[in-house]
Amino acid sequence: MIKLDILSDPICPWCYIGKAHLDRALEARPNHPFVIEWHPFQLNPDMPADGMDRRTYLHTKFGGAEGALAAYKPVMDHATAAGLNIEFDKIQRTPNTMNAHRLIHWAGIEGQQTPVVSALFRAYFVEGRDIGNPEVLADIADSHGLDGAVIQRALAGDADRDSIAARDASAREMGVNSVPTFIVDSQYAVPGAQPPQMWEKVIDELITRQSEA
Repeated sequence: MIKLDILSDPICPWCYIGKAHLDRALEARPNHPFVIEWHPFQLNPDMPADGMDRRTYLHTKFGGAEGALAAYKPVMDHATAAGLNIEFDKIQRTPNTMNAHRLIHWAGIEGQQTPVVSALFRAYFVEGRDIGNPEVLADIADSHGLDGAVIQRALAGDADRDSIAARDASAREMGVNSVPTFIVDSQYAVPGAQPPQMWEKVIDELITRQSEA
């Protein structure tokens, strides 16, 4: 098996698209060698703990509605091509994602990391839920075999907060400055939402290499 490390943020639309492309390739190559682990990278590490009103965030980042529309048009085009439906109009708040990353980490311990990542993307981009809200995160945890009450109590404290921040900082120190970033076999960095065909080619090459070893 070959490790595929993915640096991502659950409010990153390109990460959502990148995962959809990867999922399609993995479905086309069910004999793929990848063992996947998700790693934290906050798009907005200085976001207030309670998040920010979405309109205020868009105005601050893009200068208003017109700038936001221009920035998100390629996102929507690529999402549609990937078969995704992103409901930006439903999103009321842009959250701080530290707690979401803590949940992803805990889900990994329980062997539920990728399903929880998928649920976080869906909750934010399709349902417009505030994934910075501990109650929302506990509900997602409950839906994937984790104890939501335990998760909510853990989120009320500081468990693993420093560790998540340190892992995020370490990624930046290694030169990662955007997500998604995929690291294949701890050696090859693949940035961006690559198309399924690229992943299928990578998988085929890895399988060939393993068969010749």
